[in-house]
Amino acid sequence: MEHILLASVISLIGGLGIGYIIRKYIAEAKIASAETASKKIIDDAEKEAEAKKREAILEAKEEVHRLRHEVERESRDRRNELQRHERRLVQKEETLDKKTDSLDRKENELRKKDSTIDKMKVELENVYEQQVSELERLSNLTSEEARTILLTNTENEIKHEKAMLIKDLEHKAKDEAEKRSREIISTAIQRFAADHVAETTVSVVSLPSDDMKGRIIGREGRNIRTLETLTGIDLIIDDTPEAVILSGFDPIRREVARIALEKLIADGRIHPAKIEEMVEKAQNEVQVQIREQGEQATFETGVFGIHPEMIKYLGRLKYRTSYGQNVLKHSIEVAQLAATMASELGVDVQLAKRAGLLHDIGKATSHEMEGPHVTLGAELAKKYGESPEIIHAIAAHHGDIEPETIEAVLVQAADAISAARPGARRETLEAYIKRLQKLEEIADSFESVEKAFAIQAGREIRIMVKPEKANDEGAVILARDISKKVEAELEYPGQIKVMVIRETRAVSFAK
Repeated sequence: MEHILLASVISLIGGLGIGYIIRKYIAEAKIASAETASKKIIDDAEKEAEAKKREAILEAKEEVHRLRHEVERESRDRRNELQRHERRLVQKEETLDKKTDSLDRKENELRKKDSTIDKMKVELENVYEQQVSELERLSNLTSEEARTILLTNTENEIKHEKAMLIKDLEHKAKDEAEKRSREIISTAIQRFAADHVAETTVSVVSLPSDDMKGRIIGREGRNIRTLETLTGIDLIIDDTPEAVILSGFDPIRREVARIALEKLIADGRIHPAKIEEMVEKAQNEVQVQIREQGEQATFETGVFGIHPEMIKYLGRLKYRTSYGQNVLKHSIEVAQLAATMASELGVDVQLAKRAGLLHDIGKATSHEMEGPHVTLGAELAKKYGESPEIIHAIAAHHGDIEPETIEAVLVQAADAISAARPGARRETLEAYIKRLQKLEEIADSFESVEKAFAIQAGREIRIMVKPEKANDEGAVILARDISKKVEAELEYPGQIKVMVIRETRAVSFAK
């Protein structure tokens, strides 16, 4: 048993020794392998570092070469630029030398001319004294006596010319008064919007059936009376099938009545309380539409920064007409025309456009307010913070005051162009053509007229006269006679300019 135990111990010790030897051998092998791998990694790293070093040196050389090339190119360009500047300076110096020589020559010439003029003055004074003495001897009058006679004759001539001028001014004042009266009447008609044109003072509301007419009238007419009282619009219910006509001079009230009636028809419940509710809703809706129309006009023209109250006044122009022409559309057109002309002339485009858009803003005020729309528009613009240039352009667009800026003149011209465009204002094409033909016929009816042309959309008649049958004074009289005949036989808006041209030509041929 002891032998067995001893053998086991010896075997264990031997196993441990063999294991130790084996582990030592394996560890040394791993260390050797790790040293070999580390040397290889170091060698590879050195080789890679060397390669990168060579690449960096090459890139640095290329960068230096590129920079040297750029510096040489910039230096060459600067040398060329300096040479050009030197040549220009030399040319300028030569030009200045030439101008200096020319000025010296001119100065010498002027000195000589001054000397000559001084001599001539002395000679003229001597001649004048001799002539005065000779005239006194021949006329047996002294200088004072001759001066008295001359002044007397001149005074008589001035009195005659003064009388002629006064007479001419009276005629002009009369013509201007007639023109001004027409403008006042037309402006009053535009702002008041009375029922002189049926198309601008009535609206038609369609009905689902004729039975609705009785419901609109109501028991003993209470519904129709309530609607008319609340809106101020007359409801005309006649034999027209499935339609009710709204009549009134105020287009905003008429629009309120139309919307309220359409809402009542759609709702079906028509009685005084419901009418009051629908009229109030319609009024609010129309106010919203007015503001939206004003905002749309500013967006369409590109004019911003307008006071909200001014935008409301601008929207009200949608419900105003001038000879059938919608005033809001007219204002937008004037803004675009003024801006176009301003851009061509190189002046302030935004100022011209803004003034054109607001030039008729006075027509949006109620007709109860006193004063012409030009004055009211200028007051509104001033009240809501528009610039003095805009206020002046509004005040001057009808010539009430003299325009002081180019933009004011452009607004005035754009307003005339928009209004004078054929078809812009209420006048059928047939009536327009007949008026032009009649205008030319009136001019041709005079014996001394050779040709007559109606131009500027019928606002001007240009007449060529036969020079042998009418002298210069006769041309003036002819223009006056034609204008009087036009006033008597034609009906037209505004005024018509009568221009008589007398021309004499002499022709010869060189052979």
